[in-house]
Amino acid sequence: MAQISVWLVAGVMLCSIPAGSLEEDIRWLDIRNNKEVLILLYHLQRTPPYLCLDDRNNFNFPWNLETILKMKKTQRTCFRHVILTQILYVFATRRSFAEWDHSRLSELISSLHQRLGDLEDEAKKEGNNLACPNLGRLIRKYFQGIYKYLKEKKYSSCGWEVVLVEMMRRLGKM
Repeated sequence: MAQISVWLVAGVMLCSIPAGSLEEDIRWLDIRNNKEVLILLYHLQRTPPYLCLDDRNNFNFPWNLETILKMKKTQRTCFRHVILTQILYVFATRRSFAEWDHSRLSELISSLHQRLGDLEDEAKKEGNNLACPNLGRLIRKYFQGIYKYLKEKKYSSCGWEVVLVEMMRRLGKM
C-alpha cells in the first residue's frame, strides 16, 4: 500500500511539470532532483492530512512556477539552495526531533545535506557563487511565517503536518 502511495505522489508531481519547456528548464525542474527528499518527507507523515484541514494555512509563497522559470540559471540554483537550506533548518530543530521518527528524520536531513552539496558543486563547476541576497531575504521571510505558524500551533502534530505538506508542495514545483 505504501509503495502505491509513493508512486501516486510521484505521478502527481510529474504531472505538475509544464510540457514544452526548454531543455535547461526541464533539467532544473526534473523531479529526480527532489524525488528522494519528497519520498522521505512523505514517509514522515504520521497524522492523515484530512484530520488537519482546520489547521491549513496560506504561507504566501512569493513565487509561482512561471516566475521561477524566468530566473536566470544562477538565480535558480541559488533559489533552490536557499529553499533546501531553510527546509533543512525546519526539520533539524529539537522540536522536530520530538515530533518525528528519528531514523526517518535523520535520513531526510542527510538527503537534504546531499542535495545542498550537489548544488554547491554545480555552482563551483559553473563558476557561480550562491549569493542571492534579495531572493534569500524573501525566502527567509516566507520561512519566518512557517516558524511563526508552528509556534502559534504550539508545535502540534497537525501544525507539523501542515508544514510537511507545504514543504512537499514547494519541492514538487522546484
